[in-house]
Amino acid sequence: MQDYTLEVHGCHSYDCTGAITEPIYLSATFRHPAFGQSTGYDYGRVANPTRAALEKTMAELERGGRAWALSSGMAAINLVMQLFSAGDHVLMSEDLYGGTVRLAGEIYSRYGIEFEYVDTTDLTLTAAKIRPSTRAIFIETPSNPMMLISDIRSLAALAHDHGALLVVDNTFLSPHFQKPLTLGADMVVHSGTKYLCGHNDVIAGFLVMAKGREDIAGQVELLVKSEGPNLSPMDAWLMLRSLKTLGLRVEKQGENALALARWLQQQPQVTEVFYPGLPEHPGHELHKSQATGFGGMVSFKVQTPELAKAVLGRLQLIAFAESLGGVESLLTYPIAQTHAEMPKELIRRTGLDDRLLRLSVGIEAVEDLQEDLRQALEG
Repeated sequence: MQDYTLEVHGCHSYDCTGAITEPIYLSATFRHPAFGQSTGYDYGRVANPTRAALEKTMAELERGGRAWALSSGMAAINLVMQLFSAGDHVLMSEDLYGGTVRLAGEIYSRYGIEFEYVDTTDLTLTAAKIRPSTRAIFIETPSNPMMLISDIRSLAALAHDHGALLVVDNTFLSPHFQKPLTLGADMVVHSGTKYLCGHNDVIAGFLVMAKGREDIAGQVELLVKSEGPNLSPMDAWLMLRSLKTLGLRVEKQGENALALARWLQQQPQVTEVFYPGLPEHPGHELHKSQATGFGGMVSFKVQTPELAKAVLGRLQLIAFAESLGGVESLLTYPIAQTHAEMPKELIRRTGLDDRLLRLSVGIEAVEDLQEDLRQALEG
């Protein structure tokens, strides 16, 4: 089934009413037909029909074997971290969402897990960092916020050659544009709050496992059942609603983003533009080989930190706000928001500085977005 069709119909099966929309099952518990018998649903923390429909749809969209719908993207990453033990070594892209770095450094490093950051766009350097104790390579591609592109196929082969996993945060592109599991990755995580939701009204996360990894899926299932980080039935229903327009939204956002990236390159106040859809982006060709679209995220630098801060206060249409992926355009100041707690050394290595702005492009008329940025840049 093609993505457009799967996004609209999901794994919906009609009940006796013929309801077109998946029902919301708000029951906390479920009746057993008789002793030793079950409908497949016993207790809401373990399984819920609305959430199950969403999980099956996400597994299909990512071409995975099993998916879990969770209370946030961080809940999904937290499940990944819990698969590691004291003495394990995990390689991480040096350009990552700040919350991922915080979780690794301030929480899981306490348990004897060592996290090392590396430029995963450099395969030779990444290979040199692998140890006998390396259990996983964790990447974002495109990365947040510098839009670096890592080679999913090559990193998957490298990880597997050393008995390690490849985990990909696919939030920036969504499965409509990129399917890491088909390129060899073992797990995909999403902040479902972003493009999968697309309306800035649900906090959600997903962990999707590759087919044939029942050993790891069993560990995740135990964690989910025991700890209960599941998405609520109401939010699961809202996510199913949102997925119906995923392809239409992200393609329009990508179209707008490319136009804005080209326009920003022509503005005298802008010194650099980071967007993989630009032919001069160093990861442009690699990205085209592993994704079908360039996404709606554009990062750019302006002449001074003072100008960057002034732009945020002059916006009239675009909102100065954290998050991304919604139909409304948002502008973020990463060094003070999403990456405020990043170690200074990592910030220095990636080039993130106080002149960088990160634009999440929405579905508005691109001319209106250009006009708002123009007046904000010119003051």
